Amino acid sequence: MRLPNFIPHEILKMALDSIRANKFRSFLTVLGIVVGVMTAIVVASILTGMRQSIVQTIEDYGTNNIYAFHLSTGFGNGDRSERSRKPLTVEDASAILAQSTAVEDIALVAPRIGNFGAGFDDNMTYNGKNYRWASADGVSPNYDKITNLTLREGRFFAEADDAQRRSVLVMGVDAADALFPGETGNIVGKEVRMNGQMWEIIGVLEKRKAGFFGENEEDRKVFLPFRTARKVAPQRNYLLHIIRAKENLVQQALLESEDILRKRRQIPFDQPNNFDIKSADKFIEQFDSITAMVGLIAIAISSLGLLVGGIGVMNIMLVSVTERTKEIGIRKAVGATKGAIVMQFLLEAMTLTFFGGILGVILAVGISQIIMLLIPSIPAAIPLWAVVSGLVVSVGVGLVFGVLPARKAAKLDPIECLRYE
Repeated sequence: MRLPNFIPHEILKMALDSIRANKFRSFLTVLGIVVGVMTAIVVASILTGMRQSIVQTIEDYGTNNIYAFHLSTGFGNGDRSERSRKPLTVEDASAILAQSTAVEDIALVAPRIGNFGAGFDDNMTYNGKNYRWASADGVSPNYDKITNLTLREGRFFAEADDAQRRSVLVMGVDAADALFPGETGNIVGKEVRMNGQMWEIIGVLEKRKAGFFGENEEDRKVFLPFRTARKVAPQRNYLLHIIRAKENLVQQALLESEDILRKRRQIPFDQPNNFDIKSADKFIEQFDSITAMVGLIAIAISSLGLLVGGIGVMNIMLVSVTERTKEIGIRKAVGATKGAIVMQFLLEAMTLTFFGGILGVILAVGISQIIMLLIPSIPAAIPLWAVVSGLVVSVGVGLVFGVLPARKAAKLDPIECLRYE
């Protein structure tokens, strides 16, 4: 009497039984799958966390802001030819504010006046303590409103501080904590020595919630009134414009500001900009273009692991076909069709790689958690799509590399199989 074909759940049970009977061999077989899936998910989790951090930081500074500078800004280095470009001017900012209908306000920033041999020493000292990591910027009095600054104590600059070029400063939390440990709330009014003169502290910044790798450049900043910075570092004529667009008019403000700057800098219509102007969204797009390359490298490494794992699966399944030749002959003799035999070995291969994918996901989650525990400043957020993709790909590897062994098993002659020793 012919028995019915093996139904799927029976085939799955046979596949699981085969894997359980050879646990260590099965683990070694799918090790490449484990490494490939784990690598892809860990890299995806770190890149996703970094992107979330970047987005949160940009949102914290203001999504309506546009940044204009004569050199390239954002991620990566600019062209060497940029060194000959003329810096933007205060008059450029005034022209944009006067001529653009979509611009609400503009903050002026004289960036890093203590860097690049500008003649300004921004190392700060107080009662024998020294802070060498300061980065001094001169900013206009509206800078705090345009960039959504929050003060832990004190106040920001007033128009009078800027107009009278007062020797006052607002410092970041790293600088404050280094010079005044344990004195939170009692720092305003004290004086520090910087660039050979005394400076009164009128405010201390609150640390932003968002930050790249848990840090924010403002934490070690020292802000001076814009005109004061021009006075103490006259050689440092670089100027950054932070343009605040009116609500829902960012793109219009960007285009109008770009057009005004092109006219003022007398750029021919067929020539590219000799300045850089970006909205907040452009910084995110720029970051995405960089991480895409990292993602491709991770995919290449993962693919290598999956390829090795797939070859291992195919090899072990071919061995399994040889070992179970007599079993295949018996099943064919009692009524199993070629399709049932193919299904049996394909399911076994896919089950094997599926377990490899699960182990890879578990290890990836564990490694991501360990990274966040050991280095809290590194963000890691495991995306669901990466987990699902890892499992689907691992099963797909089993399907692809299981075809040859399954077809070989299905083509075996039952008579020859029964004679096999």
